[in-house]
Amino acid sequence: MFENPTQRRLGWLDVVLICVLLLGVAWIIYRVETRLVYNWNWGMIPGYFWFLDPITGQWRSNMLLQGLLTTIRMTIWASIIALIVGTLMAIARISPLPSVAWLARTYVELVRNLPPLVFIFIFFFFLSTPISNQLGLADWARALEGTQRSIVTFLFGPPNLFANFITGTICLALFEAAYVTEIIRAGIQNVGRGQWEASTALGLNRWRTLRLVILPQAIRRILPPLTGQMISLIKDSSIVSLISVQELTFTGQQISVATRRVFEVWLTVAALYFVLCFSLSIVSRRLEARFRRADR
Repeated sequence: MFENPTQRRLGWLDVVLICVLLLGVAWIIYRVETRLVYNWNWGMIPGYFWFLDPITGQWRSNMLLQGLLTTIRMTIWASIIALIVGTLMAIARISPLPSVAWLARTYVELVRNLPPLVFIFIFFFFLSTPISNQLGLADWARALEGTQRSIVTFLFGPPNLFANFITGTICLALFEAAYVTEIIRAGIQNVGRGQWEASTALGLNRWRTLRLVILPQAIRRILPPLTGQMISLIKDSSIVSLISVQELTFTGQQISVATRRVFEVWLTVAALYFVLCFSLSIVSRRLEARFRRADR
């Protein structure tokens, strides 16, 4: 069930904290206006979301909107890959075979104990770039025409940036998958041992027990930390801007350098990241509420 409405009523301490927060915000605005010599120009921001093409006479997306869409695409694909890899690695971590469990633990410990920037650079320069060049992903994407080109553009962005997008997405997914592995492993191991024993008594093998009994119960326990990790994935996606993936942070940096409007651009970028992360938090809360209603 949802929380009792009486628990959400504001008390005197809440009012005091809100007043202090508003005073703090007002003080910051006052200091910026009186101490910072800067001519604000927010009017240029909408033009970097969309613009009217003088040749075709149609509205087209500009750099900020394109970067936002790239971030959303990358987050979706990286989340799917991270969940798949994380689930497989979590199952391997609890495998009764020592070699399988050791390999999975090696992957998790190696990734989790490397700074994300170092991991991205190592993966990009030593693994993904040579593989991408050997497979000819860039040439394949540029050669697409018609419906195939439209589908690839919708799913992965501009075909001329396809190779960079795939590389950045895989880098990000493999990095986040190590954390997802531990979240799912903890959720599986948090299910009581009696569930395993009861499933064995019913004649279910290990795989069917995991799929039909353990994982459905674990999902409800791991949803909050898993959502937090997905929010971290959205924010961590800014790291791949360093390998020339033209997501939101990359385009924001280009615009701020070109226009010298640092504050307007980066505050807009921050607001876009906040909207993405906060939206995911709302979805997570709704799913948790639905699970609670289902349990009752």
